[in-house]
Amino acid sequence: MTELICRGFLFDMDGILISSLGSVERCWRTWALEHDVDPELAIRTAHGCRAIETIRKLRPDLDDQAELRRIEDLEVADQEGVTILPGVASLLGSLPADRWTIVTSATERLARVRLRAAGIQPPERFITADQVTEGKPHPEPYLRGAALLGLDPAECVVFEDAGSGAIAGRAAGATVVATLFSHTPEQLHAAHHLVRDLTCVQVQWRPEASAFQLRFQPA
Repeated sequence: MTELICRGFLFDMDGILISSLGSVERCWRTWALEHDVDPELAIRTAHGCRAIETIRKLRPDLDDQAELRRIEDLEVADQEGVTILPGVASLLGSLPADRWTIVTSATERLARVRLRAAGIQPPERFITADQVTEGKPHPEPYLRGAALLGLDPAECVVFEDAGSGAIAGRAAGATVVATLFSHTPEQLHAAHHLVRDLTCVQVQWRPEASAFQLRFQPA
């Protein structure tokens, strides 16, 4: 078992807390076919990144705000198969509300719809795509997440499933634990640790250290 000490937790949403892979792929495929873009390229580009940045990469000639509304509408309408992932309910239930938050590349509107569909009560405040200037792999989202908790990023553990998110968490100065839900170990090279999923993770409060002891079985 690997052990870490930390004071706060920053969770990516899609692929960490919830499974929305089917919805994501169906919606980006629809958008790509509407705009003469290779659907597989669109899906690969979209994973772990803000939709607006994906649009700018794939079709920089389009009105990015109009296309953001289009893909957001598609994703909000498609919640088929969106579900909470194994280990999430027990892990979140073991954490004080002021010691964890979500840092997602989804817009706030979409994030709230997906969390509701999966049966997860979101924290009072969390970081979404429309609250940052730069999305993952830039460190801004995780810097903002740590600030919400009133912590230095170095005191936080980031849970990610995407390469761009692992890069962002590491660049922010946090310790990154990545799951193998959607990407290979090679794609998650920026992560400090790999686990199969969150069922492998145990958290215990250590009052003498005013911190959490995190234990997990590495993948």
